[in-house]
Amino acid sequence: MGKDFTGLLQKNHLHVTAPRLSVLELIDSRESATSQPYLEKNINQGVDRVTLYRILKTFEEKGILHKVIDANGTANYAMCSEDCREGHHHDEHVHFNCTNCQQLYCLRDFELPPLKLPPGYTAENINMLISGVCEHCKGSI
Repeated sequence: MGKDFTGLLQKNHLHVTAPRLSVLELIDSRESATSQPYLEKNINQGVDRVTLYRILKTFEEKGILHKVIDANGTANYAMCSEDCREGHHHDEHVHFNCTNCQQLYCLRDFELPPLKLPPGYTAENINMLISGVCEHCKGSI
């Protein structure tokens, strides 16, 4: 059974629309984070670039999606964890960008060691990007 995206939108006080549901279904269907150009190319034809941008921005603000910039500077989007909510992302995990297939993976099971910042510094966001060869490409190169 698929995820309840209608309930997710309602929980976040958002109108349930076909474009919003399409974006969530497409992003959730992929194993890796989804680039904005991929979304533009593969989303239903009724969703133009401006609408897509607004949907992505709203979902990021609400803690539904998180944005990751890959090694090429392209924005990619992945579903947030259940702990995220509006204004408080808790998706502080490592992202892995494959140099062969260019896919960007969220490594949620890889634990980051505690970070000790200098006195007077307070972390609000952690973004760690590792590049290399993913498990899918390892045998093909």
